[in-house]
Amino acid sequence: MSIGACFYCPVLPRRAWILGAVCSILPDLDVLGFRYGIRYGDFWGHCGFTHSLLFAAFAALAALLLGFWKELSSIRKFYLWTYLFLATASHGALDAMTDGGLGVAFFSPFDTGRYFLPWRPIHVSPIAIGRFFTHGGLAIFQNELLWIWLPATLLAAAALFLRRHTSEPSSTAASSES
Repeated sequence: MSIGACFYCPVLPRRAWILGAVCSILPDLDVLGFRYGIRYGDFWGHCGFTHSLLFAAFAALAALLLGFWKELSSIRKFYLWTYLFLATASHGALDAMTDGGLGVAFFSPFDTGRYFLPWRPIHVSPIAIGRFFTHGGLAIFQNELLWIWLPATLLAAAALFLRRHTSEPSSTAASSES
């Protein structure tokens, strides 16, 4: 939402914003690996390759190729790719600010080390859906409201405010034309 507000362009079709939302959750497809015996710390494990910057770049390129290749100019393609890349990469960045897990393999496959950011205010969210509907799940939801949703909303509001105020002619310019 907030990254989309920063990249909003009336020329881009709505599916660009839908793809951005999909890209932002795409890295967590790796949790399906638990059902197939892939361990948390493995290459394909949770917060492994699918949370890397290289994966974000490939996911953005794939979304761009599948959804928009023929209808956008090369400048718009790069603009949209940047948006989709940031939407995907933001997932790993947020996971690296959690207080649990093994860290994020940002540089996989070149460096399979797992990293956290120095500031980790976000409580780790349970992977199992049933654990969301507990007292602990409510505490995690409240924490995410404070550390994810509030800043994201403020960023989106700031982007919308700046777009409105930088695209409107100033009152001094309008009065000097009269």
